[in-house]
Amino acid sequence: MQPYLVFGLTATLGSMGELAGHERRGSLAWPGRSAILGLLGAAMGIERGGDFSALDSLDLAVAVFDKGAPLRDYHTVQTVPSAAAKRPNSRPEALAAARGRLNTAITLRDYRSGAFYGVAVRGDGLETLETALERPYFTLYLGRKSCPLAAPPGAKVVQAASPEAALAHLSLPPWQRAGERKCLLVCDGEGADALCEEVQDVPRDRALWHFGRRRVALRDVTITLGGMA
Repeated sequence: MQPYLVFGLTATLGSMGELAGHERRGSLAWPGRSAILGLLGAAMGIERGGDFSALDSLDLAVAVFDKGAPLRDYHTVQTVPSAAAKRPNSRPEALAAARGRLNTAITLRDYRSGAFYGVAVRGDGLETLETALERPYFTLYLGRKSCPLAAPPGAKVVQAASPEAALAHLSLPPWQRAGERKCLLVCDGEGADALCEEVQDVPRDRALWHFGRRRVALRDVTITLGGMA
């Protein structure tokens, strides 16, 4: 038995970062490592350029109880040719200088609607993280700032033998049903009985938005929710 911090993540709309170009920004089916560490940092009051070193050593597991329905939003974006304005002081100044020479592009934003995830965290400082999630310093989002959580995370520290056993202690939002649930469990590392996959969600340089690769183990598991206090 070992301590785990468990909490839930649900939102009307969520968007979990994926490799993105200018025209399309996709969404993964579950929140990656960078998204969860960023959310924990926001709860603790760490700004984007702050020191996340206390969180980088945490082991994470994510259970996908409901991956939600895909939703795509279309944006029309105007961009200013680089030759139109030399070192403008603001976007309005750049637009004024480029009058009649603006480029217009359609960009795509992918979201997940109604998703519900459980997160199990192992490592140091779990009680501090539990307190921070109960009273977060910054607003918590499921991905983009347009996607606030639809329910409190319900964070708690529990003793369990495995991530899936810890996730059985999740506090559910009122619209989620208790009982036996089949889900996909995504864990750090590899497992002999698991499908392994490489994802690029390890923060390397937060200022430059550089991310490294890691291997995760994907397992289909059954977790009984709502049966433990």
